[in-house]
Amino acid sequence: MGTAASSDRPTALVTGANRGLGLETCNQLRAKEFRIILTSRDEKKGIAATRKLDPEGRDVVFHQLDVTDRGSVSGLVNDLPGLASRLDLLVNNASELGESPLPPLVRAKRGDILRVYDVNVLAPVALVQEALPFLTRSRGLVVNITSDAAVGAYPGWGVYGASKAALDLVSKTLAAELREQGVGVVSVDPGDMRTKMHQDAFPGQDISDRPLPEVTVPFWAWLLSQDPLAVSGGRYQAQAAVWEVPA
Repeated sequence: MGTAASSDRPTALVTGANRGLGLETCNQLRAKEFRIILTSRDEKKGIAATRKLDPEGRDVVFHQLDVTDRGSVSGLVNDLPGLASRLDLLVNNASELGESPLPPLVRAKRGDILRVYDVNVLAPVALVQEALPFLTRSRGLVVNITSDAAVGAYPGWGVYGASKAALDLVSKTLAAELREQGVGVVSVDPGDMRTKMHQDAFPGQDISDRPLPEVTVPFWAWLLSQDPLAVSGGRYQAQAAVWEVPA
């Protein structure tokens, strides 16, 4: 949907951004004067979200993306020069919860496990691999969205939590490997929020006591003001009193 003109302004790529945390993150990036490449597997919803963020179509562009399809990922990266002149921030927000209601691990299906790991672990790695030349030129930052389920061992959350635990280790490893190239990598736990994914985890239950994604605004304002290498390797909790989780 359109193309972004060349600009020295920072550019962010956000996956799974047509609703919830992804869309709110784009809101915060707009406030920081980022150009944004908003991606979603659902074209109709992605275009609607893009128009909501930027009715004039100047600073936010939509690109349909299936993060589990390496060809789709490669196509996006090949199109990057026409979408923006640089890439400063990659937010791997697209996530897969798995079966709903959440089953105990002893009843988890192999196909569901593979799907969750494909979206939550393999896709972020693939995006970093493909986009690395652009991130290196901009000395950019990769943000991988994790969860408290990665460390909580909550009944029913075993598949999703294990995938996010793997993503945490992927993030720390990438941070160590990419430091010499000037690229920072962090993982961010946004906390419980009133989103579709959280509702899917608790079908039929009232989750109105959970805050909306806007609760993460102070954290994003802080993170986006930091030097990528100064925060690289950290695991952060967006709703905590102290954002950084001790190693």
